[in-house]
Amino acid sequence: MQQTLEQDRLLHRITSQIRQSLNLEEILNTAATEVRLFLDTDRVKIYQFYSDGHGQVIAESIHQNRLPSLLGLHFPADDIPPQARELFLTARQRSIVNLETQQIGLSCAEQNASDIRYRPVDPCHIEYLRAMGVQSSVVVPILQAEQLWGLLVSHNVKPRSVTEAELQFLQSVVNQLEIAITQATLVKQIQQQVEHEAKVNRISRLLHADPRIQLQHALAETTTVLQGTAGRLYLLKGNDTPEIYTIGEQPAFLDSNRPLEQHYLWQSYLRGDSDQTAWAVKDLYQEPAFRTLTSVFQATSIRGLLVIPLHYGQQCLGCLTVFRPAIETETLWAGQFDPDRRQTMPRDSFLAWRELKGGQTQPWTETDLKLAQAVGEHFSMAVQQYYLYHQVQSLNTGLERQVQERTATLQQAIDRQKALASVVAKIRASLDLTFIFQATVREVRQLLNADRVAIFCFEPNSNWEIGEFIAEDVQPEFMPVLGFRVQDYCFSQNHALHYHQGQLQAIADLEATDLASCHMQALHKLQIKASLVIPLLESDYLWGLLCIHHCEHPHQWTDSEIEFAQQIAAQLGVALQQAKLLTQTQQQAEQLAQALHDLQSTQSQLVQTEKMSSLGQLVAGIAHEINNPVNFIYGNLDYAQTYAESLLRVIALYQLHYPEQHPEIQAALEAIDFDFLTTDFSKILTSMKIGADRIRQIVQSLRNFSRLDQAERKPVDLHEGIDSTLLILQHRLKANGRSPGIDIIKDYSELPLIECYAGQLNQVFMNILSNAIDALESRDEKRTPEAMQHQPSWIKIRTALIHNASGQKCVMISISDNGAGIPETVQSRIFDPFFTTKPVGRGTGLGLAISYQVITEKHGGTLQCHSQPGQGTEFRIELPISYS
Repeated sequence: MQQTLEQDRLLHRITSQIRQSLNLEEILNTAATEVRLFLDTDRVKIYQFYSDGHGQVIAESIHQNRLPSLLGLHFPADDIPPQARELFLTARQRSIVNLETQQIGLSCAEQNASDIRYRPVDPCHIEYLRAMGVQSSVVVPILQAEQLWGLLVSHNVKPRSVTEAELQFLQSVVNQLEIAITQATLVKQIQQQVEHEAKVNRISRLLHADPRIQLQHALAETTTVLQGTAGRLYLLKGNDTPEIYTIGEQPAFLDSNRPLEQHYLWQSYLRGDSDQTAWAVKDLYQEPAFRTLTSVFQATSIRGLLVIPLHYGQQCLGCLTVFRPAIETETLWAGQFDPDRRQTMPRDSFLAWRELKGGQTQPWTETDLKLAQAVGEHFSMAVQQYYLYHQVQSLNTGLERQVQERTATLQQAIDRQKALASVVAKIRASLDLTFIFQATVREVRQLLNADRVAIFCFEPNSNWEIGEFIAEDVQPEFMPVLGFRVQDYCFSQNHALHYHQGQLQAIADLEATDLASCHMQALHKLQIKASLVIPLLESDYLWGLLCIHHCEHPHQWTDSEIEFAQQIAAQLGVALQQAKLLTQTQQQAEQLAQALHDLQSTQSQLVQTEKMSSLGQLVAGIAHEINNPVNFIYGNLDYAQTYAESLLRVIALYQLHYPEQHPEIQAALEAIDFDFLTTDFSKILTSMKIGADRIRQIVQSLRNFSRLDQAERKPVDLHEGIDSTLLILQHRLKANGRSPGIDIIKDYSELPLIECYAGQLNQVFMNILSNAIDALESRDEKRTPEAMQHQPSWIKIRTALIHNASGQKCVMISISDNGAGIPETVQSRIFDPFFTTKPVGRGTGLGLAISYQVITEKHGGTLQCHSQPGQGTEFRIELPISYS
């Protein structure tokens, strides 16, 4: 009962291991260990058979090294006779050997475990086990897919009997291992299928991802996945030379440098059935059909090859060949033996023996052939796609070439129209002939790809014998002709008339023409090989020539080039006419502008003259009307003073002789404050006299300023005119509630009398001083009282006797201020008529313009303005002492 429980637990552990793991090696090692522990034997091993009949220990469990390890060692196929293998497979026969009794028990799994038949052990079998150090053994076959997969073997160094229950347990373990092996086989098949599809997909992506097909990369990848070291792709292309791609070492060419695939062996294979599979050759030196081909492989390490035909429908596209080199194999055998002889005697030892073999080949497996078939199909489709792609590309290339030629023609026409439009636009945008000519020759040369394009202009009235190149665009390696003057009597005699009639000259090859020698010499001098000359007509007059030159080689002029050049010449003719009209218009405009300026100047002078005349008459009338009453008042003040003093003396005498006054008289004297009246009356008369004198001075200043009595040039004291002007402007110079006033600083030198128009000069002084006062008032409006107190406003008037730049003796009058200054942009225009920076209603823009005219035209002097923003302004007048 206890043993049954142990068996069940052991089977449960093995079954759990199978369910929990897909690792066959782990499962087999676990099973070997569990069985050895359960049987309490010295060694349990699992032995797997290979296709050639030999086997290998792939799992093992040993108790305390009582027996040597056989793990990984190979056993020859002769170690297990064919009849034993047959019984293992068909009857699932199990064997139990006990060397102590020299009996072997045989039992079939399909029968009861108790049905064990014993017979004597074969002496050879006994020697075999003794050489292994084994006294008893149990062998249970492991089947898989009706094939003998391997054996479960138990060894013991001492004799041991095996019970029926143990044998039945071993069979149960083997049944579970067969399930695990089936499971592992399925997993391996799935993994192989996944790897197979992955390899095919990698190659497929290289073949189908790009219409141009990466055949070289696909060949390299195919060689790798088929475990080859070299390969080649042979593609048939109808009657054209076959296309060959290679990777790795390659066989030599056949005779006449023919590729390997043109050998009759390949040709007969390729001309075979389109459904044929890959042709696998394990060792070409062992293949009879390759005896005539071994020479082309002798210089290589190639031993095996796989030829994959490429068919699309019934059409043979070529083939794909993968090469494998010779390899060395290493096998660890359990004991030394002669692999080339049948084993008739058991080995004396099972110590590991290493067998090395060179010049071996790796066989092509069924997996390799399936993979090759799939790859071949993809290559066939890709190559057909490759051919179709190239056919389409060839057609597209032809169409593209036609389209490009037509497009180039259209583009050429478009470019020429654009150039023509550009010339027209430049003619419309600018009437500057120099700019138009230079832009035109540049665009024409670039568009026609000429070496030189130039414009030649005939000198007027030269009978077309003399001219000059006035615009040019030339390649740097050729001689420039810009500015080059030509005097050619030959031209006027032989060609001028034709050009004048609108005819052109197109020379494709200068050396092949029959031009006059004089003309040829002129063209040779300019390095010309081919020439196109178009006349430039201004109306019906031959103005010049449009010259297009090829200087490196002759050039055949096309109709489109000639037509384009004629269109350009026609537009340049329009530009010439427009330039002529522009010149005439500009001359008329200048005349009109000068007339307008003269009219404005005359008008402003008339206005000013009328203004001054009216002002002078007004001032003279006012002065006259004021002067008479003032003279009357001023003349009678002295009499009033005398009469008043006499009356006061009489009253004083009366008071002296009659000190006692009548109360009524006394009251009257007190009422009028007689004592204060006596004192203040004299003061009042004195003040009246001073006031009258002031009025007389003002009247005299007004008369001096108007100078109606000096309309002609007369010697004048300039200081008197300046002072009169200041007196008139005195009310603007005084302090008021808004500003502390403007200080006048005089720095007068001793001056002689100057012959001048006094009234006009006084007006100049008035204009300059008034502008200075305006500027200072405008600045003070923005300043604080503290700033005005710290930096008061002033006007400085300085005079001096100097010599001007030409050495002439002159009087200099400088009127400067410490105002805000005048910006440079304004200084250049302050003397222009009607220009003003003052608000509307405060200035006409004529004051300084008229002042400038009075100084320069009327007096032959100069009027200059010097100013810097923030540092004030100075007007400097220079007047010759005498001017006629």
